[in-house]
Amino acid sequence: MKIIDYCMMFFGGIILFYMLFVIVSYCTMFIIALLDLRKRYRLDLSEYDDAHIDAFYSKPVSLLVPAYNEEVGVVDTVYSLLNLRYPQTEIIIINDGSTDQTFQTVIEHFQMKPINKIVRTNIPTKDIKQIYESEIYKNCILVDKENGGKADALNVGINVSQYPYFCSIDGDSILDEKSLLRVMKPIILSDGEVIAAGGNIRIANGAKMQFGSIYETQLPSNYLVIMQVIEYLRAFLMGRIALSKFNLVLIISGAFSVFSKKWAVEAGGYSTNIIGEDMELVVNIHRLIKEKKENKRIEFVPDPVCWTEAPQTLGVLRNQRRRWHQGLFESLWKHKKMTLNPRYGMIGFLSFPYFWLVECLGPLVELGGYIYIVIAFFLGKIYYEVALMLLLLFVIYGVIFSIAAVLFESWSMNTYPKKRELLRMILLAFTEIFWYRPLTLFWRCEGLLRFVLRKSDWGNMKRVGIAEKEKSV
Repeated sequence: MKIIDYCMMFFGGIILFYMLFVIVSYCTMFIIALLDLRKRYRLDLSEYDDAHIDAFYSKPVSLLVPAYNEEVGVVDTVYSLLNLRYPQTEIIIINDGSTDQTFQTVIEHFQMKPINKIVRTNIPTKDIKQIYESEIYKNCILVDKENGGKADALNVGINVSQYPYFCSIDGDSILDEKSLLRVMKPIILSDGEVIAAGGNIRIANGAKMQFGSIYETQLPSNYLVIMQVIEYLRAFLMGRIALSKFNLVLIISGAFSVFSKKWAVEAGGYSTNIIGEDMELVVNIHRLIKEKKENKRIEFVPDPVCWTEAPQTLGVLRNQRRRWHQGLFESLWKHKKMTLNPRYGMIGFLSFPYFWLVECLGPLVELGGYIYIVIAFFLGKIYYEVALMLLLLFVIYGVIFSIAAVLFESWSMNTYPKKRELLRMILLAFTEIFWYRPLTLFWRCEGLLRFVLRKSDWGNMKRVGIAEKEKSV
């Protein structure tokens, strides 16, 4: 019995120490994000946009839309890009061998006609079948290619693009009209120091949209989707703001990110042999910056918003989360030599250890904590105290930070202004540790297992579509 006692106390101590470490890390990021948002809150963003509009003429942007079986949402995505307030853009839709009606839908809706176009192969890719140009919108083209995955489609888009910066947009995402202006702002104003920037991702389920424009935001009725809304707020408004402050961001969302084409090509473009191609490109660029000893930055910008569709069923959400975590592990493992390596500065000493300990291996420890609590209550005796302390830490970590993120959103971004919606999110946040958190931890652990077993299929990610969903209400 003493061996069991010692083992329980040992593992309980490890989990307690880990949770304290995580909470201190999040508290630090919370304070940094709070101070940063406080500064932004005082700015008149509309006036700020107009003041620098002329500077954007010098930085035209190619908008890349990789599309594989995106017939439900691709038209709305393209319309949102056509509605952008930005002086000079080109829209490149890349049909990655879709098996549904994506290709035909784009051809018919935007009146695409075949053209001859010289393409420089900066990055090796699958073959291009044909390139088309819209007869209605001359800055909109469609590339039909062999299926090679999202990374390969983006690399084709980079090769076809003619402008010095490119912005990747998922085929089911919607941009606000000023999103590109705001995500490009740090690139423009830094005089070349910032070479990549990522915007804020919000969940569009429940929003009302017409011709690619969100005109009313409201919370969906699906509790699973609302939990994802809260999760996104916590990840983007707290974690990435703080990491970006010190140039430590390893992930900017592939759903909405801008890169210098020169640096992306030099870094090898998007990796086709890794699931998390967006993180992999960011890590490769960080590595290149340090190895070339350049003073360059990659930033997260909380003001620009990209709306995306969130999974509405447990099965689809499971596929998404285990894929994300597998991609995270793959990138960290591939670049493990950067961890605690003086050559890579703060990226090696702070960012990589944080992502290893908190983001990557954290699910194993946290899931172990839930299992420990259950066993401790069954064994009784002295384990009650440790179990209750762990439960309290899980509440602080899962509930308090979620509520803080929701209040951040209401105060700084004002996307969900209705008091009733705020109350719904806050009340639901209290239930997170009992169902949503354990599920996502288990799925993320599955991602680690799939990495070990070298499984790399994407799984079923069926889209419902924002506009289609609105019609059914």
